[in-house]
Amino acid sequence: MAEVNLREVVKDYGDLRVIHGVSCDIRDGEFLVIVGPSGCGKSTLLRMIAGLEQITGGEIAIGGRVVNELEPAARDIAMVFQNYALYPHMSVYDNMAYGLRIRGLPKAEIDTRVRRAAGILELGEELLRRKPRQLSGGQRQRVAMGRAIVRDPAVFLFDEPLSNLDAKLRVQMRLEIKKLQQNLGVTSIYVTHDQVEAMTLGHRLMVLNGGVVEQLGPPIALYERPATRFVAGFIGSPAMNFLTARIGADGTTVDLPGGDRLPLPDGDFAAHAGRPVTLGIRPEHLEPAAEGIGVAVAHLTVVVTEQLGADTLIHGHFGNDRSDLTVRLHGTVHAAAGDVLPLSVRPEHLHLFDPDSGRRLDPAA
Repeated sequence: MAEVNLREVVKDYGDLRVIHGVSCDIRDGEFLVIVGPSGCGKSTLLRMIAGLEQITGGEIAIGGRVVNELEPAARDIAMVFQNYALYPHMSVYDNMAYGLRIRGLPKAEIDTRVRRAAGILELGEELLRRKPRQLSGGQRQRVAMGRAIVRDPAVFLFDEPLSNLDAKLRVQMRLEIKKLQQNLGVTSIYVTHDQVEAMTLGHRLMVLNGGVVEQLGPPIALYERPATRFVAGFIGSPAMNFLTARIGADGTTVDLPGGDRLPLPDGDFAAHAGRPVTLGIRPEHLEPAAEGIGVAVAHLTVVVTEQLGADTLIHGHFGNDRSDLTVRLHGTVHAAAGDVLPLSVRPEHLHLFDPDSGRRLDPAA
């Protein structure tokens, strides 16, 4: 196992800069998830750590050794790809053993490593004899992970390994990857565009946007105190609601279009009095006003209701500007299009962002 240290890592393609000075210390045994939308640079960053892409500037160290100029095979890493990258003409056993054979390991040690990994991943003797085409998508992904495990690397790298699987299988494989990393304790870096995967897998999340780190920290910290509007909108499902608002003249309230006024959480917002803000409220933090402890936000006019069983999503409009709002309520709630639903929210669940920079606004800042 090993630490991975990134120091002002930059990647340019000609005149186009796609990674803008990323720095991060990934601790020994940590599971770091790099998350962001398509095209944000997350796979490029992972490939630079792997040595599959040259870095333009900065420094990458694995286990205290700078690896900028080292070939992938010399970096003591193992990578699991989105497309499995299995040899179709080889059996599962031979796919897992191939990398060890070309390294010249004794046959007995290869067999021990392959069977140990197969046991961890529940790949029985019958599956070891099959070819990749005879396996399901989940079984192929297990084989790809087994091929990484047998190498006994210092670092695991995962490049969107579950994106080719159906929704049910993704959940199952997500749990298996989490258990695998816990049991092996190997430093792992995992790239995904799926924020649910990111929230459930990582010890810490790195949220990338346009090659820039928007925020780095534990998943719940990013959920509860997003540093930017981008992070607030990306982390959480359904996405956070954003409303145009203004901080009241005395700095203790936030005023919404249509005259609704919400008390701000404890703290001195006087420095921001009168300024326009973007107000963020998560769908799950809104509740019917009659049941809530907060102050009524507005009367939501229902447009569409989605019954999910355990929860109900209600989409609608409110205010003079007919702002879109999504509410997530527990259990089965019956609301038809055109119904009016009074809502409330607790002050501590309000998030304020600068409408120009997108940065979070905090008291006395």
